[in-house]
Amino acid sequence: MPKKTPVKFAGNDNAAPVSIQSGASIATWWWLSHKGTTTSFLCISLFALLIRSAVSMYPYSGAGTPPKFGDFEARRHWMEITTNLPSIDCLPELHPWIFLRMFNPESVSLLSSCGHESYLGKFLMRWTVLSSDALIFFPVAFSFVLVYHKTRTGSSKSEVAWHIAIFLLNPCLILIDHGHFQYNCISLGHTVGVIAAVLYENEILTCVLFSLALSHKQATFGIPFSVVLYGKSPILAVLKLGVAVIVTFVIVWWPYLHSLDDFLMVLSRLAPFERGIYKDYVANFWCTTSIFIKWKKLFTTLSLKSLSLAATVLASLPSMIQQILANFQM
Repeated sequence: MPKKTPVKFAGNDNAAPVSIQSGASIATWWWLSHKGTTTSFLCISLFALLIRSAVSMYPYSGAGTPPKFGDFEARRHWMEITTNLPSIDCLPELHPWIFLRMFNPESVSLLSSCGHESYLGKFLMRWTVLSSDALIFFPVAFSFVLVYHKTRTGSSKSEVAWHIAIFLLNPCLILIDHGHFQYNCISLGHTVGVIAAVLYENEILTCVLFSLALSHKQATFGIPFSVVLYGKSPILAVLKLGVAVIVTFVIVWWPYLHSLDDFLMVLSRLAPFERGIYKDYVANFWCTTSIFIKWKKLFTTLSLKSLSLAATVLASLPSMIQQILANFQM
């Protein structure tokens, strides 16, 4: 029998592994995009968790370098003062507080924990970020992609898989949260959940998730959601939505509702105007324009509060009116 001639790849010998790897990648993606949506979500989620774990093991800026000690110390220090000095204008973060106070209390002890960089402390904080991502952001991202594609005609499984991957493999969120000990996945996860609930037309769930997002990180994005919800609902439905919002806030704020003074103190700390209308190095209108207009020198804090409120209302008014009119036309 004639000897079989080995198959040669075009070009040099190094082309073979690249071609094989490319073929394997294509085959893997084809398998993901043609299997069930749940299978795609689970596989992409596992890969996304692997990437997050790899990022969290990479060295972070400032480690072991006094006096600031870097990213971990910045987050740990805020947890130290918020759990020991509740008058500070940053509320305690419940989940890292539980983990660190239960398993590593010396990492948040007042004053003596400065520069604390134990392996257990960093591991627990990394774990709280990773678990928050997996339990909150992953499920709501999946829910949003599903309901989004249900509202579209002609969506393929490949498109669904791509959109799940875009959500879960967003490099910005991965680097900020898992590289710098942040918890943006919680507030952003609830916000994505709000959008998904709007698309599902579940107004009560929208109110609950919106209240949770707002309680975790205060932001003015609440205006459009409020207009969407209350603008298209009759009076009785608006009352139900109001009850849902109040009940959610009461549950979240329960530790501060036993005393009127404590409640008012927390409210004042959420918007500490006494420290100025803005902080340095914050990407907002006031900080950016302060390069050219010295707002703090030209106006008092009280005047800037009124000016900020008026500017926010005026900037939001056109889109609010458009949304209300659109609701009446539905």
